[in-house]
Amino acid sequence: MDDQAAPTAQALHLIASRYPQALGAVLGGSAAQGRATATSDLDVAILLPDSDTSRREVIRHDGRLAELFLHTLADLPGFFEWDRARRRGTVLFIYDQGLTLMDPHGQVTRARAQARAVLASGPPPLTPTEWARGRYVLTCFMDDLIDTQPADRYEQLSLADFILREAAHLLTAHHRAWTGIGKWLPRRLLSADPVRGRALLDGHKAVAEHGDPAPLSAAAGELLDLVGGPLREGYTQRWGE
Repeated sequence: MDDQAAPTAQALHLIASRYPQALGAVLGGSAAQGRATATSDLDVAILLPDSDTSRREVIRHDGRLAELFLHTLADLPGFFEWDRARRRGTVLFIYDQGLTLMDPHGQVTRARAQARAVLASGPPPLTPTEWARGRYVLTCFMDDLIDTQPADRYEQLSLADFILREAAHLLTAHHRAWTGIGKWLPRRLLSADPVRGRALLDGHKAVAEHGDPAPLSAAAGELLDLVGGPLREGYTQRWGE
C-alpha cells in the first residue's frame, strides 16, 4: 500500500465506524499530499447534518492520531469566516487542497467551492491599531535582542522566537497573504515573500546556532522600514483595544 493509500483507508474506516451520519469528508495535511509518515496524524474535515454539533476532536484510531474538524452544514459558512479572520485559514486550506474521501450528495463539492472563494478573497487587512501594535512589539523585541548579552542564551532564544512570530505576522499582512503557526509559519512566510522571509528565517537560525543576533535584527529592521518604521516613543494603546 502506497504512502497515501494507507492513511486514506484509515480515514475512511474512522468515518464509517465513528461518524456514520457524516454527509462528506475531506482528508488534509501531509496525508493528502502523500507525505505522511508512520507517525503523522490525520487531519480530517467532516460535514455533519444540522441536527448534530460542530466541534473539534482529537482521537486515536487504528493506532494513528486524528485531528477532526466537524461542522454542520449550517455552521460551515460562519466557521469559514471565523477561519479567515484568524488569517491562518486552517480548515479553509483543508477543503481547498485536501482529498475528498466521500461526497455522496455533493455537499463537499459545494463546501470546497465556498472555501476557495474565501481563500481567493485573502485574509482581512490589519487595522491601523493592529499595525501600530505590531510595529511597537517587534521594535521592542528587536531592541531587547540587541541589548541581550551573549551569555544569556535562554533570553536570546526566547526573543528570537517572538521576533520571528511577530515579523511573520507583519510580513504576511503586508502582502495580504495567509500566515501560519508551527511548521506552517516558515512555509507561509516563504510563500508570501521568499527574499525577506528567508532573511528572517536565516536570522532566527543564526541566533539558535551561533548566538549571533545581528542577521535577525537586520532582517527585522528592514521589515519595519517596509511597514512604517520602528515604533517606540509616541505609541499609544487605549484600554480595550
